[in-house]
This record gives sequence, C-alpha cells and structure tokens, in this order.
Amino acid sequence: MKLLRVLRFARLQLQRHALRTMLALGGIAVAMLLWTVIRSAELGVAQATELTALDTKLIVYRQNRYCPFASQLPQHYASAIERIPGVRGVSPVKIVVSNCRASLDVLTFRGVQPEWVERNLAPGISMIDGSVDAWKARGDAALLGEELAARRRLRAGDTFRSAGVTATVAGIFSSEDPQDRNAAFVHLPFLQEQAKRGGSGGIVTQFTVTVDDPDRLEAVARAIDATFERDQFPTSTTPEKHFVARAAQDVVQLAGFASWVALAALVAVFALVANALALAMQARVRDTAVLEVLGYTGPLIAWMTLFEGLALAFVGGAIGAVAAWAGLAFLRPAFSAEGAVIEIVPSLAVVGTGLAASALVGVLAALAPALRAASLGAAQALRAG
Repeated sequence: MKLLRVLRFARLQLQRHALRTMLALGGIAVAMLLWTVIRSAELGVAQATELTALDTKLIVYRQNRYCPFASQLPQHYASAIERIPGVRGVSPVKIVVSNCRASLDVLTFRGVQPEWVERNLAPGISMIDGSVDAWKARGDAALLGEELAARRRLRAGDTFRSAGVTATVAGIFSSEDPQDRNAAFVHLPFLQEQAKRGGSGGIVTQFTVTVDDPDRLEAVARAIDATFERDQFPTSTTPEKHFVARAAQDVVQLAGFASWVALAALVAVFALVANALALAMQARVRDTAVLEVLGYTGPLIAWMTLFEGLALAFVGGAIGAVAAWAGLAFLRPAFSAEGAVIEIVPSLAVVGTGLAASALVGVLAALAPALRAASLGAAQALRAG
C-alpha cells in the first residue's frame, strides 16, 4: 500500500505542474535521443573495425593508394597469391563508388566472379527478393545488400544508375557482414568495362583473400606484400577490419570524440531532473508540511521524491531512446569512405542501456531534493512557506 501511495503521489505531482513536466520531459528526451544515436554509431564502429578470433579475411590493396579510383592491380596477381601457404581462396574485386570521401549516401559496386559468389557469398546470405541464379543469368545484374536496397528503395527487377554504372537488380539479400549488406555485387567483367576510370579488363581494385587459420592473418599478409614488393604494382595487405578502420578513420575518430558528447547528454539529463525537482520542492514546501502533519514520515517523503525523479527521467529517456531507435531503423544510415562502410546500428540493447542510464541518473539527481524534503520538519516547512 505504501508503494502505491508513493507512485500515486509522484504521478499527481508531475501532473500538477504539467507545463514544467512537459518541458523537462522534452529536454530529457532530446538528450537521450542524442545519447542513443551516438552509442549506436559507436556500436557500428566496433562491429566494423574490431578484429575477432574468427576473422579470416585479408584485403590486398595497392600500396600508398586509398581511394578505389587510385588502386589498380593486375588481375593475374590472383594466381600468385593462391600459391602462398595459408591462403584458402582469392577473389579479384573491382570497386566503383559514387563518392570516395566520407559520406552518408554512397553506393558501392563490387565487381566479383560468379564462382566467388557461389563459394563465399551465397552460403552466408539469405535471399529476400530475387535469386542468385537470376544474377548469374544476366551480365548487367546486381545483387544488393538489404541495407543498400532499403536506403535506395530498390526491389528485384528495378534498374538503377550510379557512378556511371547502370545495373538491374536481380536479387536482394540479408547478411551478417556490414560490408556485404551495404554493397551492390555485379559481374567483374561488366564493371571493368563500365567503370570510367581504371581501364578495362585485367585491372582490379583489390583482392579479397581468405586464409585457412585466423592466427596466420599477419604472416600471410607479410608474405603477400613480400611477393610483390619489387613489382610495378606493390601491395599493402591488412585484415579486412583494419582496412575498414583505416579507410574510415575520420568516422572512427569522430565516434571517439562523440563519446564525450554522449556523456554530456547524461549530464544534461541529471541537470534537468535536478532542476525540475528543486523547483517542485520549492513550490510545495507547505504541501510537505501538511503531509508530515498527516503522518507521512521523512523517509516516505524522500521515497516519493526519488520516485518522482525516477519517473521523470525514465519516461523522458524512453521517449528519446525509442525515437532514436525508430529513426535509425527507418533511415538505415551508414557512413562510407573509400568503399568501406560503417553502419549506425539500431540496437535494442543500446535502448535498454539508455533506459537504465536515464533511470539511474534520475535517481541520483533526485537524491539531494529528496534528502532536503525528508529533513524539513513540519514547523520549519510552514515557516519557510
């Protein structure tokens, strides 16, 4: 019964000053929306750049080249790479991007061979629309990752054009790999002929190499670079996630700075809750005195104030966090730089963490007003009022 009275008192007090409550909720919601977006971006950076014990992919790129337009490697390098001990598979890849600089709306074409799709891509994806067979049957066909298709509002059968390349959507797939679900896979010869830069047949942007043992990533990378170090086209080989981190280093650095902004958002929640409760306590000093006369003890009044702060922070935080999650799920934003993609991931785990953080901050912000209300005697409260 006491808990119900506490909850009812907190609700009535928040309803009593509706305008002040709405302003506080709005400020808290904006702060938690910002916090959720930043934490989602940090999660996307971590997923795209942090190497795990299961990673077996290497990216072979032209040495001292960064944008896909500038990286040119002879396709026949593939046979030499295949002979290196520890290499399980090699795929020459031609990459064409609509914008090489960091941007939120970049379309990345990846020209690959049909056998690579069958051996490496197809087993790890689920087709949502269309089929891999339809892609193999048409030379200008494209297999689109679900995130790219959603951002561009494309479906199987649609024709689209970007970066001077015109292709027809043969299928849309879902994948666990953020690089795959944000790319358009087309036939390698088709893209080599369509690309405006980098020449035609025989030249690729990079090689995707799969090793047989994750522990040998660095050793195989050194062996590949040593093989071509005296050639006309020397290479630079790195694990795929290290390659993404280097390509999108501006985004990674921005995410690191943004963590301080996320912390500032929590501080803003603290300040808003503390200010709202301080004003409320000042306005209802006489009400506190009447409650004590009616038999409400100091600890009970303190609990009422704590629940008021908790409710204010939790509801405001829920509005902001859920709005951020819904917005990210609808917009599906992703940063792209030099053909590498970092998603801003809408995560229910981030929403849950945000709700817990806002609730904790709300309780901490309510401590001082709650202790003051609990220590204010009836006679002192009446004199202060």
